[in-house]
Amino acid sequence: MDAATLAQRLIGQRLVRLLDDGTRLAGTIVETEAYLGVKDKAAHTFGGRRTPRNESMYAIGGTAYVYFTYGMHFCMNVVAGQAGDPVAVLLRALEPVEGLDAIRALRTPHHRPRKTPLKDKDLCSGPGRLCEALAIGRDLNGEDLTTSPRMWIEPGTTYAPRQLVKTTRIGISGAEEWVDRPLRWYVNGNTHVSVKAKP
Repeated sequence: MDAATLAQRLIGQRLVRLLDDGTRLAGTIVETEAYLGVKDKAAHTFGGRRTPRNESMYAIGGTAYVYFTYGMHFCMNVVAGQAGDPVAVLLRALEPVEGLDAIRALRTPHHRPRKTPLKDKDLCSGPGRLCEALAIGRDLNGEDLTTSPRMWIEPGTTYAPRQLVKTTRIGISGAEEWVDRPLRWYVNGNTHVSVKAKP
């Protein structure tokens, strides 16, 4: 499946993470971005770049590509193509639906105490936040989301195209003509989305 199609079909599906202690965390995917591989100047595999960091993007569709960025947080993609075709979908936001107490605890580390609890809409609104909230790290890079007992995607709600907002991707200012490509989708009106389109 091509990345743009998968990016739209993933919206409404549920990402599930099972922790080692048996705690189940889950969120409905409400925002995605497609990365079109070798031709896409915003993709980690642009021009056929292949490194230990992005190797999982060359795996079969349904593989998790997890990477560390800005020296701060992890981001998670779902590989979309056939093996050797490095295209993927970045998960940008979830609406948390299971394990909210554990998710809130993961988003509030002891070294960063908060005066007021995080609002539900702020728990998974952004690719780094959702990885922190579901304890998704480098150990899950390369995980097969169709067979893994630690992280997988379950069927959820199917949205019609008219229920989704289509816009440009976030944070890719150096990607030249690819900056303006409309390869990001989110659920219209959902409060858990990371960045809403300008009116």
